[in-house]
Amino acid sequence: MSKLKNIIKQLSLQDFNSIYTQLVESNAEKSAFLLKFLREKQLSDTKIMEELEVNTNAYYTLRSRLNQKIEEFLLQQMESPRTTLIKKVSTIHEIIYTKKKTIAIATLKKLEKELLDYDMSNELTIVYKSLKKLLINTSDHYVYSQLYNKHVAYMLALDKAEDVLADYFKKAGNYFLTKDETEKMGLVLLSRELENISNLYQSHRLYVYLNCLKVYHIIYFSDTIQPKDNDETIEQIIDKVEKIFEQYYLDATYYHLKVVFEFLKLQYYTHNNQFRKAEKYYDEINNSMNHLITNFNLFSFSPYLMLLKLERHYRLETENTLYEENKILFEDFEIDKNNIPQYIIYASYRAICCFNIGKYEEASRWLNNLLNDLSLKKHPQTLVEIKVFLSLQYCMTRDLELFNQLINSIQRQVRIIGKENCLHVLYLIKIMKTIINEYKKGKTPKVNYFLSKINKNKPQHFSPINYIQIDDSLISRINLEL
Repeated sequence: MSKLKNIIKQLSLQDFNSIYTQLVESNAEKSAFLLKFLREKQLSDTKIMEELEVNTNAYYTLRSRLNQKIEEFLLQQMESPRTTLIKKVSTIHEIIYTKKKTIAIATLKKLEKELLDYDMSNELTIVYKSLKKLLINTSDHYVYSQLYNKHVAYMLALDKAEDVLADYFKKAGNYFLTKDETEKMGLVLLSRELENISNLYQSHRLYVYLNCLKVYHIIYFSDTIQPKDNDETIEQIIDKVEKIFEQYYLDATYYHLKVVFEFLKLQYYTHNNQFRKAEKYYDEINNSMNHLITNFNLFSFSPYLMLLKLERHYRLETENTLYEENKILFEDFEIDKNNIPQYIIYASYRAICCFNIGKYEEASRWLNNLLNDLSLKKHPQTLVEIKVFLSLQYCMTRDLELFNQLINSIQRQVRIIGKENCLHVLYLIKIMKTIINEYKKGKTPKVNYFLSKINKNKPQHFSPINYIQIDDSLISRINLEL
């Protein structure tokens, strides 16, 4: 908080008024009032929360959003060298036709150096095309012809790298749902392809793109990587990327990609059970969740953040706070229903948060909307997982007609998929049927037996069941509802 206060107090009056006006005009009145309180009044956090009439979670989110708005405003006020360079490139023809040849060549060579510093391959091709024409009668014509060809190839390589990166994380979502070995092999091949593209050029941009993928791949697929003697560790990679970001701090792409590498650090430390280190990055990433999921699925498997968040709150035993927090975090969120893994994880996450506090009917709505919006014929295993979680909601609300219909549907699909792939589903069905059957005797030992079987047969693929607590407390909740 002290950092945010210092930034606000150091704003010029003109900048402060501009930010305040922008917030008011965008209907972010509470953020505007928070800005004013932090600049003009010496109030404690508790007193500010009372003035704004918000709880702790809402206040924390407001604070984070205000900080982001201020950073964006300040960035916009800075003259971007990239923008200036693009303007210069647009005047090349004017220079060629109005200046003496020696001046035009000198100007273009100076522009070449500046463009190289910012890795602007598209603009460099225009400069080299112009230079090779101006120098057609000299030996330098060949040099600039080669440079032109090289940068056209580099420009295409950069485009290809972005495509491979996007394909990788699209496939990563599909693999997460299914854990299919064919999908995994596809990820390995895409990883190697991007590494091969990156090895063609000494480019900091290709290095950054490669390591969006590589760090993720090392964390979750280290068994598919043959380490080399000169391989960098994840910490070394991230440190080098951050130095690139610092060097090119006005680069708009790098400015926005910072959140991707913060997310990678969170995943890395969580995966290695270094939860104290992970906490350093959780708050910032959590408050960027909406933005990360919406805008960065081409650079990361961003929906996974929701599941990391669930796991964290279970560790801290604070999972019941998520429902209210989601209302704020996802206030203006629009899910991409064409991104099937993202939509499945999002709807499941919202349903799980509802389930944890006993809002079973709302959880059912999330799951039914998901089933109505998507055709999951190509994902039969996922369809079963969603349906069995939905059947648990019907069991809790004692809607036995819908429960029995859904169970019959699930059992038909299980016979097609194979029982060996759905043991946890069958055991959960047996638990629910045993509890709701009024005439069955000796329920407790049977239920305890099925519970132990579920915990021994948890699926590797995505299942909402993996993110709820299947234990005695769940049985008590079902019994209580019945």
